[in-house]
This record gives sequence, structure tokens and C-alpha cells, in this order.
Amino acid sequence: MSKEIIVLTGSGAIGIAIVRRIAVGKQLLLADIKIEQAEKQAQELRNAGFNVHTIACDVSNRESVNQLVETATKLGKIMGLVNTAGLSPSQATAQRIFEVDLYGNALLLDSFSKVMAKGSAALVIGSQSSHRLEPLTFAQTKALALTPTEALLDLPFIKQVNDSLKAYQLAKRGNTLRVQAQAVKWGRRGARINCISAGIIHTPLANDELNGERKAFYRKMLQELPAGRGGSPDEVANLAELIMSEKGAYITGSDLLIDGGATAKFWWDAKD
Repeated sequence: MSKEIIVLTGSGAIGIAIVRRIAVGKQLLLADIKIEQAEKQAQELRNAGFNVHTIACDVSNRESVNQLVETATKLGKIMGLVNTAGLSPSQATAQRIFEVDLYGNALLLDSFSKVMAKGSAALVIGSQSSHRLEPLTFAQTKALALTPTEALLDLPFIKQVNDSLKAYQLAKRGNTLRVQAQAVKWGRRGARINCISAGIIHTPLANDELNGERKAFYRKMLQELPAGRGGSPDEVANLAELIMSEKGAYITGSDLLIDGGATAKFWWDAKD
């Protein structure tokens, strides 16, 4: 049995597509706030020959994350961390989105930064929506990147947000900035860390948005994408496989857009 461990937080379609690429021949620890969801996905992976362990984990709870780290380190050498745990604007309040998407991500990165093996890599799934956010001040940018994790939710410009979409955009912007800042510390361990900002990828989460209160906005975006269609989890996994492999060994502290041109159209659409 391999002693190399891949940890996946969140057992949705994108995360599962990624670990099918990077966890072959390794042990996989699948963490989800809903253990039944983790077990369902684990059984399908086991049927495909993967060695899978499961654990219930709320990434917004420090004790729960500590238990995840302890379990992973007992299994072996942690070579990969993929964080896909998150909530979309139609799924939760602004406060809960900040707790899971912003604080939860920072907590995971802090906790795993101490135990990642040399030559390992981590990946955070962000969102192209963060690239639509109005420009932040330098002070706000620095705060999202460097504020101690336990103080993140007390930042004044975070506390004043009540709109779930704005909260989602700010949280995902925080993810990319956190990755950039953490890359320096992770590099000292011989580890890398990156972010993928995904656009409309056909998953249950995307379907919630395409059929939620902002469905007109998202459907219009989908129809007008320069790529002419939405993406698939496997296309995100294609990019993730490169980033997490030796072929991507020079990539760290980066935020890579895979959004079918949505960000390009938003900022630079020439209507001629």
C-alpha cells in the first residue's frame, strides 16, 4: 500500500474529476461535511481501483480541520491537497459563505502548511467571479492576503457585506491572494500551492446558480461565452493534473483562469 496521501476537501464533481487523475496508485483521503456524500463517492472510486478513506470535515471548524490533518498524517506522506469545499451565492447567506469559502480555505492552508511533504502540491478551486469584483484598495488586498486566519471574519469590509454574491466574490478573491502569500512559506518546505479560478462548469453547484434567483444573469453569461459553451469537470481536471504534476513544477503562487473567456468578455468586450 502506498504511503503517499492525497487529501480532497469537498466531494463534488470537480474534486472527484481531479483526484481520478492525481490519486492513482496513492491513498486518497476524502473529506466532506456530509459523510454520506463522501462515502458515496468513495465507493465509486473504490470500484475503479482507488484506495479511499473518508472523514467528515467542516472546513470552517478548527477542531474538525485539526482532526483531518491528524488523520492524514497518520496515513502517510501528504503529497497533495485539493480544496474544493465551498458554497455558491444561491446556497447560503453572506456570513456562511465567508465562513466556509474565506475562513475555511485560510484555515486549511494554515493547517496543512505545517505537514506537507517535500515535493508536494496544493490546489484551491476559486472562481472567475472573483475577477469581476470591483478593484480593492491596497490595504484591503493586503488584509485578505495576510490577516491572521482567526481575524479574517472581523475585517470591517468583510463584516459590512450582506449580499451573498458580493461575499462569494470577495471570498474567492481572498482565496487567490492567500495562495499567492502562502506560496512563499510553502516554498520553504519544498511544496507548491496554486489556485484555479473556474468559470461555469457543469456541476450540481452550477445548476443551483443556473436555476436560482440570479438564473437570468448566469444563463446570459453562459450564452455569451467566447468559448460558446460551459465547461466540464474533466476540463478543470486536465489543468489540475498539469499543475499538480512534475510537469507543473515551476508553477506556484499562481491563479489560473479556466472560464471559457467569461472574464475577457466582462472586461474587454469590443462591441464593434
